[in-house]
Amino acid sequence: MSTQPSSSRILLLFAHPSQARSEVNSVLFNSAKQLDAVTAVDLYAQYPDFNINIEREQQRLLSHDIIIFQFPVYWYSTPALLKEWQDLVLEYGFAYGKGGDALKGKLFFCAVSAGGREEAYQTDGFNHFTLRQLLQPLEQMASITQLTYLAPFALFGSRTAKEEHRITRHSALWTALLEALAKGELDIAKARQLENMTSYFNEQELNQ
Repeated sequence: MSTQPSSSRILLLFAHPSQARSEVNSVLFNSAKQLDAVTAVDLYAQYPDFNINIEREQQRLLSHDIIIFQFPVYWYSTPALLKEWQDLVLEYGFAYGKGGDALKGKLFFCAVSAGGREEAYQTDGFNHFTLRQLLQPLEQMASITQLTYLAPFALFGSRTAKEEHRITRHSALWTALLEALAKGELDIAKARQLENMTSYFNEQELNQ
């Protein structure tokens, strides 16, 4: 089984432009903040004017082993500030190009919520593509920057997740995943092949 180093630092970059309306992402972000191994950064709170401190963000990347983008899927992509962060922080000579190997070997994945049901994210569904397919620009970003890309951790049907009582279990899966990553216990090969990392744990493992 291929795993990451036995003790890992996790950088969680959270981008949600409308947190007052968030029923899922705010729960996950607050849960992550409770874990010692996680540095949880609220990008919209930190950069309300979009004036990103490039040097600080690059230093954050250098000092962590695992990078997670957490965001709601907006029009099949990331919120605007997270795209701005990518454009400015992942510079030539730092993240890619000649001498740009600062991120080489670090783990990367997206923790996302989607308003539509999972069946809508299929080739024969309303959106015509799976969520993993729609996130391929981020997968290619990982490839160019030599990050190891893992499957997304995704919640579908987020608009009704609270009334359907699905958030508690999703949050438990999230915490279990972060703890496994921090301890170096995640099977990387398995996590790369999944369509959705919420299926990584079975119920027995989750309740241990």
